[in-house]
Amino acid sequence: MNDLIVGLVSISDRASAGVYKDEGIPALKEWLACAIASPAWRDETRLIADEQPTIEGTLKELVDRQGCHLVLTTGGTGPAPRDVTPEATLAVAEKVMPGFGEQMRAVSLRYVPTAILSRQVAVVRGRCLIINLPGQPKAIKETLDGVFPAVPYCIDLIGGPYIETHEAVVRAFRPKSALRKK
Repeated sequence: MNDLIVGLVSISDRASAGVYKDEGIPALKEWLACAIASPAWRDETRLIADEQPTIEGTLKELVDRQGCHLVLTTGGTGPAPRDVTPEATLAVAEKVMPGFGEQMRAVSLRYVPTAILSRQVAVVRGRCLIINLPGQPKAIKETLDGVFPAVPYCIDLIGGPYIETHEAVVRAFRPKSALRKK
């Protein structure tokens, strides 16, 4: 059984320059620690500037060299000129998973009307699912609550490890034929 390796990437010019403390990676770690029940998993973290070549290189390194099965990015998904996370993510993609972006915006629209400004995407590269999340801790949690039920089965389908979740936090959905006996 392979250990689940999760890449956590916070994309922020100011946080990466030390202007303020990054809140994205701690929010991701906290949510995952509560949600993932699989016994063996670890994370690889990166705090980087919002530069497309840097983001692309980081995503490739996490997937191709570190062997991540899931990469969660936070930040850089809005319409501002420096927000290039979706472009970088699409540039390294082998398959685009549009349902994730649609669901993330639908979830966020329950909380803020500006969710329509989000350009979040999700893609597959090799045996890894990469998902762009918002930058604020509250929005990270809300978005993960809404899309993570589909993540474990997606990772099954692309050849990654079987992920179990704490159902009180988030219930992973799999068709009956994909469930493992306990």
